[in-house]
Amino acid sequence: MQKNRGALLTIFAIAFALMALSNFTKPLKMSPNVGFVFFGYKLSGIANDIVGPIFGIILALYAYGIWMMRRFALPLAHFYVTYVVLNTLMFTIRNREAMPPLYGWIIYVIIGVGVPLWSAIILTQRKAELA
Repeated sequence: MQKNRGALLTIFAIAFALMALSNFTKPLKMSPNVGFVFFGYKLSGIANDIVGPIFGIILALYAYGIWMMRRFALPLAHFYVTYVVLNTLMFTIRNREAMPPLYGWIIYVIIGVGVPLWSAIILTQRKAELA
């Protein structure tokens, strides 16, 4: 019997699915400023065309894992939150001149790191319920 994931995990699953979709569109170059940020570097060209969809697949699997309350979502949660924290730190260090005002950066960190962290914490707490 599948456990109820609840409203918050449902929202997180939808958010990660939308982020996966966004990563799948990175190779389409819908804007000249769009590129996947990988360990602090905004990618372009073939690197962007490869890495963006790879992370799209990872996030799509993660979203599905949350949606279906599958055990494989837990290591994906830990991987993704670790990546997001490292990526945010490295981007901040490498792009100090392009940083938004402090309040904008704080809002980004709260959402950009908070959502993956919160979802990892919830999944860890509900580990026994994952099939």
